[in-house]
Amino acid sequence: MEMIELTVVNQNESIVEQKEVQIDQEQEQKLNIIEDMCKVLGRRWTVLILSNLHTKNTVRFNELKRSLTGISSAVLSNRLLEMDREGLISKKIYPEIPLKVEYRLTERARELGVILKI
Repeated sequence: MEMIELTVVNQNESIVEQKEVQIDQEQEQKLNIIEDMCKVLGRRWTVLILSNLHTKNTVRFNELKRSLTGISSAVLSNRLLEMDREGLISKKIYPEIPLKVEYRLTERARELGVILKI
């Protein structure tokens, strides 16, 4: 069991209540997953990438890059890697020359889209 500080805020981001609560290991793991997800979603471009993927079944890297004016290939590659690690997207690599890679949202990301209203 671990003690964590819980802060409740209203829509104006004013603190309504602060208290310490005790959580077990399973709850702590869930909180860590949520915290990691928030870190990924808070990075620049991530929500725009999710939004773009939400409108199509599959998208190739260059198609996605063209739709996101101003993003560099390195940043797009990093965001896609982070989102893949968090289980938000899946990547399918076709053994062709030139290499063909397609990205799609996972069910987890589609559920998140409902929350984010993408």
